[in-house]
Amino acid sequence: MAVISTVQVFAYSPGTLAATGVVILENPLTRPSKVLLYLCGQAIYNVFFHPLRSFPGPTSYAMSRIPYLNKLFRGTLELYMLDLHKKYGDVVRIAPNELAISRPEAWKEIMGNRARGEEEFGKWMPFYRAIEDKDPISIINADRELHGRLRRQLSHGFSDKSMREQEPLIKQYIDALLKRMHGVCAGGSNPLDLVEWYNFATFDIIGDLAFGESFGCIENAYFHPFVKRMLNTGKIGMFLQSASHFPLFKKFLVSLIPLSTLEEQMKVAREKLVRRMEMGKERPDLIEGLLKKKDEWNLSLGELVSNSQLLLIGGSETTATLLSGVTYLLLTNPHALERLTAEVRSAFKSEDEITINTVNGLGYMLACLDEALRMYPPVPTGLPRVIPKGGARIAGQFIPEDTIVAIHQWATYHNEKHFTDPFAYHPERFLGDPKFANDRREALQPFHVGPRNCLGRNLAYTEMRLILARLIYNFDMKLAPECADWMRKQRVFLFWTKGALKVHLTSVRR
Repeated sequence: MAVISTVQVFAYSPGTLAATGVVILENPLTRPSKVLLYLCGQAIYNVFFHPLRSFPGPTSYAMSRIPYLNKLFRGTLELYMLDLHKKYGDVVRIAPNELAISRPEAWKEIMGNRARGEEEFGKWMPFYRAIEDKDPISIINADRELHGRLRRQLSHGFSDKSMREQEPLIKQYIDALLKRMHGVCAGGSNPLDLVEWYNFATFDIIGDLAFGESFGCIENAYFHPFVKRMLNTGKIGMFLQSASHFPLFKKFLVSLIPLSTLEEQMKVAREKLVRRMEMGKERPDLIEGLLKKKDEWNLSLGELVSNSQLLLIGGSETTATLLSGVTYLLLTNPHALERLTAEVRSAFKSEDEITINTVNGLGYMLACLDEALRMYPPVPTGLPRVIPKGGARIAGQFIPEDTIVAIHQWATYHNEKHFTDPFAYHPERFLGDPKFANDRREALQPFHVGPRNCLGRNLAYTEMRLILARLIYNFDMKLAPECADWMRKQRVFLFWTKGALKVHLTSVRR
């Protein structure tokens, strides 16, 4: 056996020392000194010997996950990601084992369909299933085969046909929303917080579509406790996911988190789903397809609840976020608001004409929504995948197996390499304006691509178009002065931390 010095230890991966037959002689080092020695050795290995050592990025981020987590917990990581891409290029090492990629073609390379026999870029499960023994299997964390089966059943509820069958239910809640807004806006003197009102509407709609009953948010003009808890779990989820980077300390870190909030959510969701199942009749909602297969597939109540909650999150908060964002962007860009208002009010002789079919003809509205998705993506973060065995090529570079990779949406959409004048709101970029002819529009993938892309795209566009069209048809809007910097003040903890978006609404007289 060989005896080596402390300096020589640094030249080895801590995980490979045992295989070398090397023994480090014991000396009077204290335990803290040993920990420090290990961390120093790990940092040096990460910088000089790790398989990702050749990828550019800040040295401190290559040494340790700590700088990454520092930005993450301050809510500024996604904003800082743009600076990293500007300085280091399209592929940046943002942690010892993780790369951020900002290339339009990378969407399909990472998330697209793989050739027969090729292993998919799997999801990094600690992100999607942070507590393995508590998080039931769902469509978001299922393996390839189960995901395919779950998706086929759930997709029926999101089809164009289902959207039309669900239109009376959706319209019922939008009618209630507009009625309540007319009642409380006080002729424009009383500003409404549209972040709240959009969430009232989207949670009531998705609550009925996922559980067979609303949360009563619109009727009572307040957040049901279940909804309030769900809106406040972003930081908890982020902490749980971050703890997965430290497997030796994960159980300790998880024990620091008050999980009662998550457990109470599951309890309420379970009760609501049981009542939905006890209805004993088919209805054109989002969960019906899965309920038909629950016995054949031996799905537990926990798995059904988990999938229902995912539908709830995906079909509510994100939609309300985009509606809030597009409203703010329109109110701070008067020319765009004026053009959209003219389009909506000239297209319909009466409010009853505003339907799923007719709003599809509002071309400028679609451009406004798409530009809002670019500037203010509801999920601004990168959703991590893992390079399969044997490695893979992404953006023209070979990336070793087991590397975590992600496309960070906000940073990619604000990169001037992909979009002209990226920090300004230009719906015209989606309408053939030659000024934006060099835009890489394929870089914009807010619903992702491939076999695991977002099921709720149809529902999201349906709700956004109907609600925005009805709002503009009914009201003239003016942003309250105290909300002038509403978007700039926000941070990211999985989702945007939105403050109140106060808007004066004045009913249009006809």
